[in-house]
Amino acid sequence: MGVPKRRVSKARKNKRRSAWAKMSPPTLVPCPQCHELKLVHRVCPHCGYYKGREVLKVAEE
Repeated sequence: MGVPKRRVSKARKNKRRSAWAKMSPPTLVPCPQCHELKLVHRVCPHCGYYKGREVLKVAEE
C-alpha cells in the first residue's frame, strides 16, 4: 500500500477536496406512465415501466 513520503500541505489538500462542494444532486424527471419522480434513463421504481413498456413487475400495496 502506498505511503506518502512528504506531508500534504493544507492548500493541496483543500484543492483536492474543493470538487465535493460542486457536486449536484441527481436529476429527477416525472415518469410518463405514473408521473412519479424517477432518475433519468432508469426503470421507474413505482410502476416498473421504461420507454412505454413494462420491464419490472411491481407488487401492489
